[in-house]
Amino acid sequence: MESSGVCEIELPKRRISGSDSLTLTDLASPCQEEEVSGFHLGLCGSEEERGETPGREDSPSDLGEAELDPGGESKTGDDKAFGKEVVLLMQALNSLATPEEKLAALCKKYADLLEESRCMQKQLKALQKKQSQIVKEKIHLQGEHSKAILARSKLESLCRELQRHNKTLKEENAQRSREYEEQRKEAMLHFQMTLGDIEVQMEQHSSHNTKLRQENMELAEKLKKLIEQYELREEHIDKVFKHKELQQQLMDAKLQRITEMMKEVEEKQQREREFLLKDATESRRKCETMKEQETQLKQQLSLYMDKFEEFQSTLSKSNEVFTTFRQEMEKMTKKIKKLEKETTQWRTKWERNNQALLQMAEEKTLRDGHFKALQGKLELLERLCRALQKERNDLSNQLSLFQEQGEKETASPCPDQQQEPSPMEEEEEEDDCEDLVHEEELETGSIHDDLGLAGIEPMQNGAEKTTTATLTSIHDTSLKL
Repeated sequence: MESSGVCEIELPKRRISGSDSLTLTDLASPCQEEEVSGFHLGLCGSEEERGETPGREDSPSDLGEAELDPGGESKTGDDKAFGKEVVLLMQALNSLATPEEKLAALCKKYADLLEESRCMQKQLKALQKKQSQIVKEKIHLQGEHSKAILARSKLESLCRELQRHNKTLKEENAQRSREYEEQRKEAMLHFQMTLGDIEVQMEQHSSHNTKLRQENMELAEKLKKLIEQYELREEHIDKVFKHKELQQQLMDAKLQRITEMMKEVEEKQQREREFLLKDATESRRKCETMKEQETQLKQQLSLYMDKFEEFQSTLSKSNEVFTTFRQEMEKMTKKIKKLEKETTQWRTKWERNNQALLQMAEEKTLRDGHFKALQGKLELLERLCRALQKERNDLSNQLSLFQEQGEKETASPCPDQQQEPSPMEEEEEEDDCEDLVHEEELETGSIHDDLGLAGIEPMQNGAEKTTTATLTSIHDTSLKL
């Protein structure tokens, strides 16, 4: 009984220790995973609503490559992506007709990027709050883990005590079996002596042979029955001892497995420990009752049959207790399996949240760099627009001045004083017009060189065409005059 009870006590430990590969610090809440996935979906939706940014190359695959090669290759890739974005942006601006439309497109792009950066900041704050909550949960779980380790050490000490107790019981049972065998031998000698006395009396008292013969036959039958019962009882006791030895061997093997596998204990192990302690006290109490029954069996050797029935009743009770205890242990193992599954789920969710946080931080850094680059581009475009507006105003002023001069010249000379211009004067005027055109071209070229934008050449050509057209018209009017 004791050995079977110990085996049953050790079963939940093995099932509990099967989760030694898990760590309680790798936990996270399912609501956080759902919010992170929703956050990624929101980002994708916002990008689709805004439309694809021309020249944008920071896809998830590019991000993965940048993580694998954080050295010079990532820098060269960023430079190439930046150059492509600039070229595509300038192509998109060149497709527009007027500078106002280009400026409006740039403002719209800037507003979209600003809104995107605000959304990213809000989401970053929410994720920082979630991260702080996860850290608090991690600290709490580490404390519970330390408590579980202390409980495990206590359970190991209890297992060692039970092993020692089982060894002592085994030795006591062996000693009792020896004593019982000695008593059996003494009883056999006593029976043989009595039979010898009876034979002597039969020889001495021949007159009473007829009566004593019948009595002897009856006594012989009774003795045979007693001997058969005694042999059956011995066989049964031997079987019981063998069964106990096998149980002891199984218990030792299970204890070795448990000591190898038992590395971590779950959160609710304190309750299990109390439950196991109660069962251990009950098993000890039952062992004490069994000891009392064994003493009674020693004292009452004459009543073999009655004690044999009592022994069978005690065995049936112990079997019932064993079955109930096994059922309870199976329930506990089912609970432990459920807890192990939950811990694996929490750990995977926590790892996913950490990966999502890292990806979001990298995306934020990339977006900040892209935002700064766009701000620089916007400033350059503003400078270009101002220069073009200034150039347009200067040209309009010059045109108005030339028109006023032409009107004055047409109104001032008389018909008698009109003279045809000499060829030298015409050549000088043409040279002056060409110098003005050349100066205008140099000014526009220097402005475009300072900006360093290759995609604004069509605008420059248009401005040059307008200036050349105005200058040619002025030259024609001067020639006519």
